[in-house]
Amino acid sequence: LDEVDDAVDFFVRGEGNVSAEGVEYAKRALALHEACIFLIKEAVVDRIQQATADVTAALNIPKQILPADKLEASLVYTRFHGISSRSRMLLSLLIERVDKSNQYRDLLLLCRNTFCSSRESLLRHTVRAHMDTLKMQHGLVGMTRLACVFLMRICVIEGALYLDFFGGRKLSDIENVNDDGDSNDPDSPKKDEENNNNGPLTKISKSGTKNDPSKQNTSALEDKAFLVMLDSLCSPLHRTVRRGVVLLNDLDTLCQIVSVLREERSTANASLDTRAVARTISGIIEDSQERLIFVSQFLLQKEAVRFRPTAEDLNYPEKLLLLKENSQGDFNTTNEQQQEDAVKAQLKVYESWFPPMRSVLRVLSKIFRVVEPRVFEDIAFQAVQACTNCLKDAAQHILENKGVIHSDLFLVKHLLILREQLSPFDIELRAVERQLDFSEAGKAVTKFLANRNRQIFSMTTENALVTLLREGVSVQESSVDSKRDLEDALRSACNDFIEHTSVRSAGLLLDLIAQCKSSASDSKNQSFMAAENVKNVLLKTKEEIKNEMEETRNQMGIYLESTATQGILLKPVVRKICRSLDECRRHIVDIRDGENGWDSLFREEAFKLGQDIELILQDGSGRKTVVRR
Repeated sequence: LDEVDDAVDFFVRGEGNVSAEGVEYAKRALALHEACIFLIKEAVVDRIQQATADVTAALNIPKQILPADKLEASLVYTRFHGISSRSRMLLSLLIERVDKSNQYRDLLLLCRNTFCSSRESLLRHTVRAHMDTLKMQHGLVGMTRLACVFLMRICVIEGALYLDFFGGRKLSDIENVNDDGDSNDPDSPKKDEENNNNGPLTKISKSGTKNDPSKQNTSALEDKAFLVMLDSLCSPLHRTVRRGVVLLNDLDTLCQIVSVLREERSTANASLDTRAVARTISGIIEDSQERLIFVSQFLLQKEAVRFRPTAEDLNYPEKLLLLKENSQGDFNTTNEQQQEDAVKAQLKVYESWFPPMRSVLRVLSKIFRVVEPRVFEDIAFQAVQACTNCLKDAAQHILENKGVIHSDLFLVKHLLILREQLSPFDIELRAVERQLDFSEAGKAVTKFLANRNRQIFSMTTENALVTLLREGVSVQESSVDSKRDLEDALRSACNDFIEHTSVRSAGLLLDLIAQCKSSASDSKNQSFMAAENVKNVLLKTKEEIKNEMEETRNQMGIYLESTATQGILLKPVVRKICRSLDECRRHIVDIRDGENGWDSLFREEAFKLGQDIELILQDGSGRKTVVRR
């Protein structure tokens, strides 16, 4: 073959074609060259096709499906390994001479395409059947993992077989180089210059595969036609999983599928042999995430946005009281039983939450690690908004049926839980909402109709229609922050609880101080500051505050498990009542004896009542109170 190439170079491209005899020798050299090409084609292409036909007939493909566990030891591989050695030797001759003639390149590409099409025809029916079998035997989740492992093994074996035939230079590079204009035209000046300067060797050394054997196999596995063949073999996985995913409505199963696929993609990306599986898995992940987002949004719409509570859902505090009664069980049990009881108790606590909040937190916790961060933030933003509105509506219903204290504590409890459960996600629940403003549209239309010289078909900025849209329609942007709204709602709920508890515990005292402030300097002479009236106010406050604070602590114990949280909520109540007592003392001190029925005895009794009230507050909140005289 080297001698034939030298003869072609001399008689066809060189100085040998000057005489008449040179032309005749050139024809003979070209005939010999074509004969060599035909012999190599017959030895490689025809042999691959014959081997494929023999294996297909012997194994009765596709009528009889070959078991996947017997695939590697079957004729599908053993027959091709048997012809790989001789084929590799002949193909190496083509690869070495691919820069000399387009015929070598075309034959090499024909061999590659024949090999890839033959391998695909032998394997695709087995792969498809194995995908369906795995789905029937193991379900969608189990099938996903096992199918990925199976396809990665197929890709590794196919890569090794491909290297046995074509190991060496990357054929895609050969195809790209030879498609570059006149680079392989033997009559072009550029080609002559490359031939005079050892052009073929220079090209191969530039590609980095001729002089670097460590990169040859890597380059061969990146061949475009081989990758297309592997993608085709992996496509049944995408088809099978997608057909199952589009019908799934179970959020847990979808999350498991995405988690498994991400793990398998990481494994597949670790090796060049299995990158085709990784690409297929990436497409499946996108489809699964799309279905996952649809299902999660449907659940949130159904269980949060459009939620309509029943009487059982709003049965607070009875639901919490029932939970506490059930949690008081027998403690004389084994450690295993205690652990099981603890799990059950935690589940019962979870079930006692208001259904929309429970659904929102369940959905967000499931999809947090299986969707993209931006998608999760958008879903969480809408979910938290809907959940907060549902809690406010429920608190209003409880206010009408059970009273203000249950309404306040219900809202505080659930908003605290919601904020606590959202904190691990570490996300910014912000969005910019855009709306079209048509408030100026009427004026713009009137101006448009009044302008008789309007230019409708003008292609400039003075076009009348463009001016109408610009002046009549504007875009209004507003920033929405669900996390900030949640904090504001929690702060408002806590303030309402503090205000309502203070009024309920010391309402008469607070009204007295409010009257004093409204009367300014003339309060000492008013009837509400009469000694007997102030004494009665303090007596009634003392009587009521003990019962009200005790009732408040009991109700807080039902709704709030943390004593620290209870103390944080009660401290502002105690401070507010203590400040009112200080204001009352100050006004009493300003009144002289004999004015409005005041004397030292009434003053001493008033101070003593104030001291008793502060001691009651101290016992109720654990707050150290300084008693003032």
